[in-house]
Parts: sequence; structure tokens; C-alpha cells
Amino acid sequence: MLIGDYTILNKNYAELIDFAKSHASSYQNADPFPSIYFDNFFNEEFLSDVLSEFPELGDKSDIQYSNPNEIKLASRGEQKFGPKTKVLMHFLNSEPFLMFLSELSGITNLIADPYFEGGGCHQIKPGGMLKIHADFNKHRTLGIDRRLNFLIYLNKDWKEEYGGHFELWKTDMSESRAKILPLFNRVAMFSTTDYSFHGHPDKLNCPEDRSRKSLALYYYTNGRPKEEVNDGLEDHTTLFKERKGVDSASMKVYNSLVNLAVDVMPPILYRTLRNIRKK
Repeated sequence: MLIGDYTILNKNYAELIDFAKSHASSYQNADPFPSIYFDNFFNEEFLSDVLSEFPELGDKSDIQYSNPNEIKLASRGEQKFGPKTKVLMHFLNSEPFLMFLSELSGITNLIADPYFEGGGCHQIKPGGMLKIHADFNKHRTLGIDRRLNFLIYLNKDWKEEYGGHFELWKTDMSESRAKILPLFNRVAMFSTTDYSFHGHPDKLNCPEDRSRKSLALYYYTNGRPKEEVNDGLEDHTTLFKERKGVDSASMKVYNSLVNLAVDVMPPILYRTLRNIRKK
């Protein structure tokens, strides 16, 4: 698929929709929740150029997380996108790609996020991680409901022993049902609900001169099915979950204190802190 002078996908629009139709059943019936991953999804030369633009994150303009739940870095908006990264990200927010996502997921009337709230460039350095969680469920600016995550991995020559696997967990947190290595030109996609627990829970073990790089896009609808919502948590920030017998006591204490604060603080203060957490 050509966008301007760039070949982004090795498929035209009709082929892309046929591809979605052929994988829709696998996606919608996946264990433990609707999800899928594909290799060699983008034109390799184009995606290599996108990788060459990937910024080194960690300055004061970036989003930096460092607590018992997460040690990771993220860009803010489009300010660090290179020229080809902008072409790619704008295409992924376009009508043709939204139609592909809808055909694959079965979720209609998807809305792209031009603000890239929480999305964009993500980087995890050695020792970093992102514990198992369910994502924030409302767009902070637009108030619409988060429904899909689309992740693009940019890690060439990535070895199994480096770790960084993307894991999908059962709702009762009894076990991981999928572990996906973040290889270059591999994409992962899943439906985001209050029960779609996922993450990169173990500390990254790659060499010091390497990092786990990815691009993240989130998609929304105006409203969502009731069965995707945990009663009493209709508007929440990230919900972290401990793995039994694995995660540290500090994570459990940290989450208990956060949950207690949410229970006792006035709603207006909670909303303020929630928005700060997403910045």
C-alpha cells in the first residue's frame, strides 16, 4: 500500500480487508481474550527507516515511569516522531486502517486518537518492566472508551534470553496464556477491557547498549458493551495485578496504598491525580 512515495504495507486495500476477514475468527475467539499477532506486517525497508528515526527517550519532555509497577519511557504526542514515523502513525489513524481493524476485531465505529494519549514511542531499558495490568479505559481529553491496542515491535536481532515478552493473562490471574517475543516487524493487537490483563512483567535482560522499542496506537468508540466493564470502575486509570508468589511485596503495598487513596479521596482529587498519572 503506497502512501505518498512510501510503501508501508505489502498489500493493497482490498488485500488488507481480505487479510482481516481471514483472521477475524482467530482474533475474536483467542485465548484468554480477543488478540492476535502477525509477523512481517509492514514493508521491511520502510519500517527499518522508521526504526532509524526512533528517539532515545528519557529527557524531561518525555513521560517517565519509575515505581514498583512500571519502569519505562514514552514519548508525548507527535513531538519526537521523525518524518517517516509521522507517515506511518497517520496512516494507522486513517479510515482505511480503521476499516481493517473493525473487520478483524468485529468492533465497529472505531475512533483514532490524534493526540496519541499514552501511545507513540515506547522504550524499556535493561531492568525495566511493565507489570500485568488492564489499561485505563477512558480518553482523558475526549472522554471516549478505549477498545483496541495495536503494538509494533522494532527490535532487530532480538534474542529469547533478552526477555521483554508481551504476556496475556487469564482474568483470574492464574496463568499466562500467551508470551510474544517483541521481534522486529511483529505486531500485536488485542481488545482492551477491564479484564484484558497483559504486560511485560519480568525485568528486561538485554545488553546495556540495547532497549526494547515499540510503537503503540490505541483506538476508541463512543460507549462500550456492559460486559467489558467492571462495575464500580466505569472510569479508571491503569489497574495493576500481582502474579501470585512472583511479584514483590513492594508492588502489593504500593497498589494497596493507591487503592486506599482512591477509596477515600474526593472524586475531583482522584480525577486530578489520575490525569497526572497519564502525563
